[in-house]
Amino acid sequence: MIESTVTAKGQTTLPKDVRDVLNLKPGDKLRYLVIGDEVRILRPRKALSLAGALSYDGPAKSVEDMREAIKKRVAER
Repeated sequence: MIESTVTAKGQTTLPKDVRDVLNLKPGDKLRYLVIGDEVRILRPRKALSLAGALSYDGPAKSVEDMREAIKKRVAER
């Protein structure tokens, strides 16, 4: 487990091992995800890095088709 100390101003330095894992450079931004009493530190992803994350082999769907599918799913709940 890696630890760091919080200063009187509420600041801390991310240990080098953490910076290396997240490939952080000076000026990079971080996100904090709070889940109960746990906090996860995340490096924000660029939207383009998600390209291709979801695959669909069928024909293209229109926005109206998607809206109807959403309405149908909501009605089922």
